[in-house]
Amino acid sequence: MAEQPWGQPYPVRPQQQSYGQPWQPAHTPQSAMRASHTDRDRTVDVLKAAFAEGRLSREEYGQRFDAAYKAQTYGQLAQLVADLPAGPMVAPFGAAAAVLPPAFGPAPLPMPLPPRPVNGMAITSLALGVLSLPTLGAAGLGAVITGHIAKAQIRARGDEGAGPATIGLVLGWLSLGGWVLLFLLAGFGVLD
Repeated sequence: MAEQPWGQPYPVRPQQQSYGQPWQPAHTPQSAMRASHTDRDRTVDVLKAAFAEGRLSREEYGQRFDAAYKAQTYGQLAQLVADLPAGPMVAPFGAAAAVLPPAFGPAPLPMPLPPRPVNGMAITSLALGVLSLPTLGAAGLGAVITGHIAKAQIRARGDEGAGPATIGLVLGWLSLGGWVLLFLLAGFGVLD
């Protein structure tokens, strides 16, 4: 037995070479390092998954669960999951971890969606609506027509541009309303 820095003895196990599977822990100096609560929780997660998959009986799960929360070192935690396939192994920070090749190659990345085009009629409607306001010109009628066409195309094709089409429609209808009001006031002789 060797002595710890504070004078109490602790058992020293001889270094052993592991010739097992890549996921089985090797007895290294890191296996004697003290484990944290998070490390214990990770080990319990592996045990829960193994129990759910039917790899552990209820009794084995209970025993290992209790042992995981009583474990003091990485080596003790690693022994609890050594016979379980591919689980997150507890290892101290900075220790080299065994990397297993994926069973079917690397996981494919999701394909990015192409950006949806902005409807040209919506932009035209917005431009005509803006031009129709200061002059109360006939551009308002064009803004309304192109705005409705743009809305129909956006619904049918799934294009972008609903906002500009709506703004163009509102400005166009305001312009047309101004023309109607102007003609009504002129017809009743109010403008004379």
